[in-house]
Amino acid sequence: MRILIAEDETVLCEQIKRALIAEGRAVDVVHDGEEAAFMGGTEPYDLIILDIGLPKRDGISVLKEWRGQGVATPVLILTARDGWTDRVDGLDAGADDYMSKPFHMPELSARVRAMLRRRSGTVNPVFRKGNVEFDTRNNRVTLGGFPVELTSQEAAVLSYLAHNAGRLVSRSELAEHIYEYDNDRDSNTIAVFITRLRKKLGPDFIQTVRGSGYMIDNG
Repeated sequence: MRILIAEDETVLCEQIKRALIAEGRAVDVVHDGEEAAFMGGTEPYDLIILDIGLPKRDGISVLKEWRGQGVATPVLILTARDGWTDRVDGLDAGADDYMSKPFHMPELSARVRAMLRRRSGTVNPVFRKGNVEFDTRNNRVTLGGFPVELTSQEAAVLSYLAHNAGRLVSRSELAEHIYEYDNDRDSNTIAVFITRLRKKLGPDFIQTVRGSGYMIDNG
């Protein structure tokens, strides 16, 4: 799952980035409102963390622009302001949730996970199919109750397919959602990750629609 962080406090931004990467997210970072407006309006993010007090352009105006463009990406706003009116303004502008600074990183991570589940229409944080269980809170996978070790990229592919269970996902879409902006998004490597996942989780766990993409069904 790919996330954009728009935050001008570099230390805080790096802390958030490290926490999200540790959970298997692909993370892009911008530090001002102009960059945020461009990246959030042109790249296919699964979630955006947006600071209200950005330089060049404030977060509220950026969020209003995204929503006006039809960008439906879930947005978690951050604010250092104490006034409740700022939170109301953010929610009315189209934000899905908010956090006031300072905050505890585990809470931010939990809110991110909850928002990603809501985006995919999933209530249970543990995805189950057959004898495979995938805990989206910590990327832990078991097969018949026994732990399965996945690489970070395998876990990223599995996470995106699990969050989109029942829907066909193309190679190019997968590549866009598991790699950061500056990475080489070679969609051909996706087939390698799919092959590895099938070896570890069973040959029928992920379906292939030839020439179209991959899918994990809801059964």
